[in-house]
Amino acid sequence: MFSYRHAFHAGNHADVLKHTTLIALMKYLTQKDTALTVIDTHAGAGLYRLDGDYTETSGEAKDGVFRLFLEPKVPAAAVKRAQPATKTVAPTDTLAPALQDYVDVLRALNPQFAETGNPAHLKIYPGSPFIEQQFLSGRDKLKLFELHPTDYKSLTGNIEQLGVGRQVSVAREDGFEALKTFLPPPARRAMVLCDPSYEMKSDYARVTACMADAIKRFATGTYVVWYPVIPRPEAHDLPRKLKTLAVKAGRSWLNAVLTVKSSKLTTDTEGEVVRPGLPASGMFVINPPHTLKAGLQAALPQMVALLGQDRNAGFTLDHGG
Repeated sequence: MFSYRHAFHAGNHADVLKHTTLIALMKYLTQKDTALTVIDTHAGAGLYRLDGDYTETSGEAKDGVFRLFLEPKVPAAAVKRAQPATKTVAPTDTLAPALQDYVDVLRALNPQFAETGNPAHLKIYPGSPFIEQQFLSGRDKLKLFELHPTDYKSLTGNIEQLGVGRQVSVAREDGFEALKTFLPPPARRAMVLCDPSYEMKSDYARVTACMADAIKRFATGTYVVWYPVIPRPEAHDLPRKLKTLAVKAGRSWLNAVLTVKSSKLTTDTEGEVVRPGLPASGMFVINPPHTLKAGLQAALPQMVALLGQDRNAGFTLDHGG
């Protein structure tokens, strides 16, 4: 049950999509004067080393966040929606605003990288808890849940270093169940990030059930679900079920999917089957801010151009309500 460690995947292409979207949400939702409660059901360790043993072993950050700095920037118009990013385009140094905000968060945590711009100096990668906390005001609250014993210990220590007192709470609890006790929030404003490992097939059904219960308890909250796009029926059905849930509840929704490569199995020179790893991932948002669609419309084509690994790279951005 506790074999999954996000440290192996920190800074991969899924994190670029997830955290770019999360930053856009936090920037918007923390603009209002009313207190915001942010709940992270599967918080992880909070901070990760991009030069550590885990990320060095997997190498996923090299095909993720590091590509934003090692490849030429391309204009948003260079990549068509849901089309392969194979065109030759004139390079530009301009990132879409949402991607630039993501890069700025990384720079804030890596002063030497901010000073030199050298990707070799990008050492620290923030998980969702650190991203969420950076945008909070004194009136806001952040509730973090993590069951993995090692990650919980790391998360607790990392949060303590922030010195933010009671603004952030950390609990070793099942986030799916713990969420119920915090909805509706005192000030009637909340954002929930549900980002399980999906290591167990039951996670897919639990996500759907969790979101259905959350909307019943507090219909106007902003609910954010990250999910992998892999050849598994449960993964294919999850965004469809979330859309049905939102539509039945009369809530608006947005679904962004970033594909970086083919999901087909291949063989190496010795005839051994090579699995492609994670080819794509999605962010499903119920009750998204009205600004999120435009922000992602500008950022997603650049993600495809910079992170795409083959001609199957592309994106989709759907919304309703």
